[in-house]
Amino acid sequence: MTPAPAGLILASASPRRQELLARLGLPFTVVVARVTEDEAPDADPRRLVAHNAALKAAWVAARFPAATVLGADTTICINGHVLNKPTDAADARAMLWRLSGRTHTVHTGLALRRGRDGLALDVVVDSAVRFRALDQTTIEAYLSKVYTLDKAGGYAIQEHPDLIIAGYEGSLTNIIGLPLSETKQILTRAGLAPDFSPSGTSL
Repeated sequence: MTPAPAGLILASASPRRQELLARLGLPFTVVVARVTEDEAPDADPRRLVAHNAALKAAWVAARFPAATVLGADTTICINGHVLNKPTDAADARAMLWRLSGRTHTVHTGLALRRGRDGLALDVVVDSAVRFRALDQTTIEAYLSKVYTLDKAGGYAIQEHPDLIIAGYEGSLTNIIGLPLSETKQILTRAGLAPDFSPSGTSL
């Protein structure tokens, strides 16, 4: 689909981000950036998500200079180690074992780019998630219910949280992949006007 020349573009294939952005009440189109993201496990997670979000937004903005382009990237970090999307079921299983009974941080980078006036806005949002102590039965049950290979850390907080989640602090929508309060703020700063208050979002 060809986006409107001056419209809002989401530079992400994630259906979760698309669903969240739609809550802000602004029309948008999706253009997936063809870029190679940084996924180094020893990278600074805040710099990593900021870099990847900016990379996606800049790639699309260069091709649609009249549009306002939103890029986003999410990863999780536990004890200085970045967990991105698992490569297979065994990798997802290993990630859940690593997260079991512990608290980790979810980082999402937001980047807004607009070629026609050089607009560039960047935000990184952090939230904390506490996992229940998991056993093999629970992990296998979770993997049987949730497709995890497209999710950083091998889980989705909004899918069967009763099995794995003990609690969280900060923005729930950030943990899902697009922090709505901060997204609304940068879109407003860019001259767009979201018609939504995300404060009531909950599990």
